[in-house]
Amino acid sequence: MLEHPILIILHRSDSIIKIVNISPITLEGRHVVLSPLTHAHAELLVAAASDGELWNTTVTIIPDSNGITSYIEAALAGQSRGKELPFVIINKSSNEVVGTTRFYEIRSNDRAAAIGYTWLAKSAQRTPINTEAKLLLLTHAFETWQCVRVELITDVLNEQSRAAILRLGAKQEGILRRHLTLPSGRIRDSVVFSIIDSEWPEVKARLAAGLEAHPE
Repeated sequence: MLEHPILIILHRSDSIIKIVNISPITLEGRHVVLSPLTHAHAELLVAAASDGELWNTTVTIIPDSNGITSYIEAALAGQSRGKELPFVIINKSSNEVVGTTRFYEIRSNDRAAAIGYTWLAKSAQRTPINTEAKLLLLTHAFETWQCVRVELITDVLNEQSRAAILRLGAKQEGILRRHLTLPSGRIRDSVVFSIIDSEWPEVKARLAAGLEAHPE
């Protein structure tokens, strides 16, 4: 498989062909660095997940030491197909890996992508880290890739995630019934949210204001 996917066309008109490289990139803000996920991050991610024993959650999939290798391999396989772009989340103040996030279901012809697989160590939750990570990802999607739609999908039972997505300014579209089967065997319903390009300026301003209100 290709380590770095080929250039993918995201936008075409009569006179313009917009070509974007779906390949590993580092995104950096004031509080956080989003760095390309690699196998070298395995132990650091396990350490982050151990802060709060996040693997015990029933509303998302967070790997422990036994599952981290396959978790990373699946993300990198999606990256090799040009369908995913996974990151580790690094707290700039401590230079520690505190979680992970990714673009997935990248649909070049539709100029659309999803953001998900996001989790943070307990000590990094309810801090500016998640807000700035979302700002960096959404800015890349709408302003570099020129997406017209970004999706965020979460477990119907994950009230914390649903509230956080709504605070971004995303719109809830509906519920996918019996959407996924989790490792526990539970068949989950998933809630679909989206942000479209015309809404992006307002969402961007809201995220920026949130960071200014909570600078530390």
